[in-house]
Amino acid sequence: MDLNLTWFILLGVLLAGYAVLDGFDLGVGMLHLLARGEAERRTFIASIGPIWDGNEVWLVTFGGALFAAFPEAYATIFSGFYFVFMLVLVALIARAVALEFRNKREAVFWRRSWDVAFFLSSTLATLLFGMSVGNALIGVPLDDHGIYRGGFFRLLNPYAFLVGLLSVALFLMHGSIYLHLKTLGPLRERIYHWMWRAYAVFVVLYVLVSVVTLAAVPRAWASLQSYPLTWLAVALNLGTLVSIPYALRRRWSGRAFLASCATVCAFVLLLGLALLPNLVTSSPLPENSLTIYNAASSPKTLWIMLVIAMIGMPFVLAYTSAIYWIFRGRVQIS
Repeated sequence: MDLNLTWFILLGVLLAGYAVLDGFDLGVGMLHLLARGEAERRTFIASIGPIWDGNEVWLVTFGGALFAAFPEAYATIFSGFYFVFMLVLVALIARAVALEFRNKREAVFWRRSWDVAFFLSSTLATLLFGMSVGNALIGVPLDDHGIYRGGFFRLLNPYAFLVGLLSVALFLMHGSIYLHLKTLGPLRERIYHWMWRAYAVFVVLYVLVSVVTLAAVPRAWASLQSYPLTWLAVALNLGTLVSIPYALRRRWSGRAFLASCATVCAFVLLLGLALLPNLVTSSPLPENSLTIYNAASSPKTLWIMLVIAMIGMPFVLAYTSAIYWIFRGRVQIS
């Protein structure tokens, strides 16, 4: 059993779980300013109110698992991307504060200020998450000890920004489909049109990023040639993309949301296959890359952590499933 590969897959599962679950409530935050009137804004917040903080647990678990299984990669990522992750942390904290504080006073200026903060923090967090993925794909300068040797502005490259925009479009689509699933009446009809617009923007950016990736990231094309499984992932991704409009035309909100979740998971799968066996790709010196083998903990540590994960994960999944089942109904606030 290849423990290193097993933990790489588990990290992918945790990342996919976070992207699917927190992705739609980040999307709701980015759509929040489109709500008309206080009743609609409260409806948006109520749709994610019982679950948004639980969704972020997946990100914390991902960070803890990365630290335990691949400590050298964890150290490089969190030191090299330090300022970026501090901005992400500020954005996530601002989202939480906005959700908790906006209803503490009835003053219009007070609530509108927190509405804007909710929108800006959701957008910033999504953009920065996407830019981090873009940098992971295109590579960052590492020395022969695996230490990041670039500055903050090195991370703000055009390719990373383009992937960040794709992430924003993806979560906007994901969030709008979720809102269509959770709302009623005229608001639901308006959201139906938002879904189509978000889907159109996402498809355009998806095609653009795919073309640029094949040109700018040779390893992505190499993965397609070396790993036959990658073509299955591409087919899965395209299949989920086609199934979304199919479900939307028939107004099957539940199936459209499941297809959107599958699209997010397919993207995480493609990311993993493009990176494998790297965790942090070095550019322009690929020999300095941190891989699932040279950045891993000892085999004993990986075994112990695997046992703990196998015990703990069923509880996390059971709790998450129970919460979503309890709050599965639609939301309408008059």
